[in-house]
Amino acid sequence: MATGSILVADDDSAIRTVLNQALSRAGYEVRLTSNAATLWRWVAQGDGDLVITDVIMPDENAFDLLPRIKKVRPELPVIVMSAQNTFMTAIRASERGAYEYLPKPFDLKELISIIGRALAEPKTRALAASGDDNGDNIPLVGRSPAMQEIYRVLARLMQTDLTVMIAGESGTGKELVARALHDYGKRRAGPFVAINMAAIPRDLIESELFGHEKGAFTGAASRSAGRFEQAEGGTLFLDEIGDMPMDAQTRLLRVLQQGEYTTVGGRTPIKTDVRIVAASNKDLRQLINQGLFREDLFFRLNVVPIRLPPLRERTEDVPDLVRHFFLQAEKQGLPSKQIEQAAVERLKRYRWPGNVRELENLVRRLAALYPQDVITANLIDQELSTPASAPAESETSDEDDLSGSVERFLNKYFGGYGDALPPPGLYHRILKEVEYPLIGAALAATRGNQIKAAELLGVNRNTLRKKIRDLDIQVIRSSR
Repeated sequence: MATGSILVADDDSAIRTVLNQALSRAGYEVRLTSNAATLWRWVAQGDGDLVITDVIMPDENAFDLLPRIKKVRPELPVIVMSAQNTFMTAIRASERGAYEYLPKPFDLKELISIIGRALAEPKTRALAASGDDNGDNIPLVGRSPAMQEIYRVLARLMQTDLTVMIAGESGTGKELVARALHDYGKRRAGPFVAINMAAIPRDLIESELFGHEKGAFTGAASRSAGRFEQAEGGTLFLDEIGDMPMDAQTRLLRVLQQGEYTTVGGRTPIKTDVRIVAASNKDLRQLINQGLFREDLFFRLNVVPIRLPPLRERTEDVPDLVRHFFLQAEKQGLPSKQIEQAAVERLKRYRWPGNVRELENLVRRLAALYPQDVITANLIDQELSTPASAPAESETSDEDDLSGSVERFLNKYFGGYGDALPPPGLYHRILKEVEYPLIGAALAATRGNQIKAAELLGVNRNTLRKKIRDLDIQVIRSSR
């Protein structure tokens, strides 16, 4: 049977009742209050072995009370609850020394498990020096359970230098997560440097990462600093790490093992103090099985894995994201817009092959191109049924494939038939198998004109060129 005294502060009487019953049944002594003043008096008197408190109370915000609690009783675990459920709530709880943050509604079994862990291993958490943030520039948006878990993981990582591996489809916000780790962590005073492996010629990646000496190769007219040197004291974000060639992987592994590197053409080892955050939209374990990625490097990078869910798995976040993107557009000088509920419901039913990036592009287009003050469901249907709803070319990576266009086709013609739509595994196989004939048909219709074929398919022409190369499609050009 569990033992210990728990102090509970929440101005909602129903929550106090539920917690009292659950914790008492678990064997704890429970004391309840509806205000911060009473909680502070109990803590100052030395009462209680653990605190559970809501953020918003009638007389004081828990975030203002937490530093005082940690000052007089640094060993006292404090669990913070909140119905606000934003990224900044989790960060503020962590920064002010909370043992754990739980979004409302929460699972009672999880809460009791956390209490048991906290009482078994009480820890003192150092407070991070941080300025106030009013939340106007929250980097991550969403209140879904999947996003809440990501917020909690990020909050725990902020004051560490652990290497993080972010997995997720294109457009899910992997760089936003990396920037959040930097901007709200202990390295925020240092630089944040990002490099996309898929966007750099393979024979230049080592030079880009580690720099080169004058004369190291043809065209190296002077010494050049690499991204490791540029990121010294800060964070280096290695995007699309699955596209890194094997030689560069070997050198990166050595850096992670020894904490030093040499420039291309150089001989003197250079010590480095950089936090590594990597990301990939590919399955790295599959690449390992194919001999394309080093397993030892994977384990070095995958110290803390974070998976970002695609937008179709967290459609309950669409309303918050839409409001956020409309507000951003307004701050950038675009007209203010409202959106009717029927239009929001239509957006929630869409599968979003381009993920959050596609939604952001759509919202910007709605704000910029339509004179109406209120966005209707008809406008949404019009936008989602045209190729214009694909991500803008300048914001589409070479890894975005034709699946988005094919998926829109399948949804348009099969999505209204319920169970007639193929199951997820078969669905994605269809997406892949249909690309070859689809591209061939588009090229035939345009007599080999890749620009027109890309427009016909509604995709980036660089993506089309990559698919033509990868699928070994023979292009017959027009003789006219």
